[in-house]
This record gives sequence, structure tokens and C-alpha cells, in this order.
Amino acid sequence: MSEERIHHPLFARLYMRAGSNRSSPEEQAHRRRLLAGLAGTVIEVGAGNGLNFPFYPPTVQHVLAVEPERTLRAAAIAAAAEAPVRVTVLDGVAGGLPAEDESFDAAVVSLVLCSVRDQERALAELHRVIRPGGELRFYEHVVAEQPASVRLQRLADLTVWPRCAGGCHLGRDTGAAITRAGFVIERCERFLFMPGIPIVKLPHILGSARRP
Repeated sequence: MSEERIHHPLFARLYMRAGSNRSSPEEQAHRRRLLAGLAGTVIEVGAGNGLNFPFYPPTVQHVLAVEPERTLRAAAIAAAAEAPVRVTVLDGVAGGLPAEDESFDAAVVSLVLCSVRDQERALAELHRVIRPGGELRFYEHVVAEQPASVRLQRLADLTVWPRCAGGCHLGRDTGAAITRAGFVIERCERFLFMPGIPIVKLPHILGSARRP
């Protein structure tokens, strides 16, 4: 979502309706790998309607889930009540997180860095709130490797796609942006995936980075 507090009820409802596809076994496996091994305190930025909540391991003491879109946030609050760990859902944006410096053991971003207005600022905020030695877990769709596909992604980003998809951008090199923000990527899987639309698969990355 963007850096402003937003209300996109139509997009939010469509996103939540797509949740049945996002609960496929393959999608669930991605989210389990994203969160496996986390412990302590975690901030999840752009939590949406709480699709990650069921997969947090019991070693996590508390999740602060930040979501700016109020329809999605209301759904996330309901999902938090069913989560296996303690989850607090707050209004907030990636570019100005409601958290103290170095206050979390880890942060989670899941299909959100494509849609923040200022990716550099969002990653700087994540770097700020993670303690030294802490982790950033990421699961994002990213720019393609084939030049023809890159051109199509960039064309979509310059036309109607961001407006239709809640600010999403297809052509961001999020892995490189994570490194530029001062994180050290320790693990990164790259794969093609799109839940529910098997004929259109987007490149994704899933992995972990550490704040030195």
C-alpha cells in the first residue's frame, strides 16, 4: 500500500475474495517457509487481511501487524483473534512505522514492497526498527530476468496496472533494493508463481536478510 492512509474498499474486497486462491497448498507452503524459524518479537508490514497469521511458529512471542487499508485492517483484526500467537493489528504505513528504533527481532514483508510509494523509505524504516543482528523475511514478486518481460512489466507500471491493483508495481528489483538498504541477504529463492492464474506466472523471491 502507499505511504498515505488509504481506503480502497473495492480493491480490498477483491483481494480478500482472491484469498481462497491464496490458501492453495502451494501458497501455504510459501508462507510457511517465509515464517519458519522466527522467534521473539516480529513486525509485519502491510499485513493485509492476515493471511500470514496462521503460519507463525509458537516461538514468536508477539506480532505487531501494520496495515493502512481499513477494510483489510478490520479483516486482519478478526484473523488475529484466531492466530496461534499473539497478534496486535495497528493502522500505519511502511514509510512511518509506529515502532521504536531497534525494537523487533524480525520483520516480515509479504507482497507489499511492490505497492509502497517509496520503497527506499519503507526499507529504511524496516532497517530502523529491526535490532542489529535481526532478520528481514521477504516474499515479493519482482522484475523479470528476460528483457522482453521487463519491458512489458515497465509498460504496465506506467499505465493502468498500479491504479487497478492497489498501487502494485510489477517491475521493481526488490532484492537489489533490500541490499541497498543495508541488509545482507542470506537466503533467496526465485520462482514463478501466481495463485489462481496458472497461465500468468510472475517472478517471485522468498528469503531472509539480516541487519548487520
